[in-house]
Amino acid sequence: MTSYGSYRTVRLAPQRGGISRALAKDAPLRRMDWIMVLAALALSLGSSLLVWSATRGRDALTHGDPQYFLYRHLTNTMVGIALCGITVAIGTRRLRTAVPFFYIAVLLMLAATLSPLGSTINGAHSWIQFGGGFSLQPAEFAKLAIVVMMAVVLSAQVDAGEREFPSDRSVVRALLLAALPMGIIMLMPDLGSVMVMAVVIMGILLASGAANRWVFGLIAAGGAGAVVIWKLGVLSKYQIDRFAAFANPALDPAGVGYNTAQARIAIGSGGLTGMGLFHGFQTTGQFVPEQQTDFVFSVVGEELGFVGGLTLIGLLGVILWRGCRIARQATDLYGTVLAAGVVTWFAFQAFENIGMNLGIMPVAGIPLPFVSYGGSSMFAVWIAIGLLQSVRAQRPIGI
Repeated sequence: MTSYGSYRTVRLAPQRGGISRALAKDAPLRRMDWIMVLAALALSLGSSLLVWSATRGRDALTHGDPQYFLYRHLTNTMVGIALCGITVAIGTRRLRTAVPFFYIAVLLMLAATLSPLGSTINGAHSWIQFGGGFSLQPAEFAKLAIVVMMAVVLSAQVDAGEREFPSDRSVVRALLLAALPMGIIMLMPDLGSVMVMAVVIMGILLASGAANRWVFGLIAAGGAGAVVIWKLGVLSKYQIDRFAAFANPALDPAGVGYNTAQARIAIGSGGLTGMGLFHGFQTTGQFVPEQQTDFVFSVVGEELGFVGGLTLIGLLGVILWRGCRIARQATDLYGTVLAAGVVTWFAFQAFENIGMNLGIMPVAGIPLPFVSYGGSSMFAVWIAIGLLQSVRAQRPIGI
């Protein structure tokens, strides 16, 4: 009788009117974490002004249209929000079954970057150009693919009630599936994305309850691998120069250390409240390269000051806090691992991006989530927000 009663409840729900369904206690809109969504929205929309400030005077980039990047950033944000809504509407169960197809699609896109379809930007052959100014960076979606695929593999036996924790065989399968896209990305080479993925894998293993020997083993393997990569000369010269500049900030300030030196000058000149939006000397003078993407935080520091930087970090912190809450309250291991993977991804990537602007991390060429200009990054992070909302919607009502 219990199952039949539940069945009748589900069947009768569609009889409600449209507004009633949207406002029902079990409706997706009512079950979303609106604090997280509003924080992400504030970052994405607010950053459009930062991108505009960084690009409006750069005629070589804007083709003479000062609003070029402003409109494109807002468009990317709107598309990202739409992708988030689609992800929530599809739901966790159907998304889980589609993970293998998404993973394969990402692998094909990554492989395409190494073909004649790929193009090189800032030393990395990691882009696919479609014409009309539209391009795609598959590495951003590879971060998402690793999170969802590892969540599926590590949780399969646990969620089926066969085991309490993931087996060693499941861990090996998950690591091999994660290693494949990382290997392709190393060929580009895009060391920054690989760094993010390595940290994400660590966070996922810790959240899954896998044996600690896997975590310690990966740390040892990562250290050994870094030495081998360095000795074999796998890294490109510009990547080696970036690490050299990080180790010695005074090294070649007019050359390899120029970006970080100018970014620190911009941030330091902002003081407590900044010089005001569109009034930063370093920004308007176009002294900081890639200021709409990798070094967008320097615009925050110069024009909005310490208060603006703290506000931005606070909004990111809200997203991470709510993501951790979703992971803790998830009803299955799949939801816990997925949410933990997304939180680790956002946290480390934000730390690395802001850190390289401040000179406390090496320049890795990765965007600041929700803030940096770039369609691929914006789409990926908003899809991730949609996944978190889908996990939250699986909670029993009242939790």
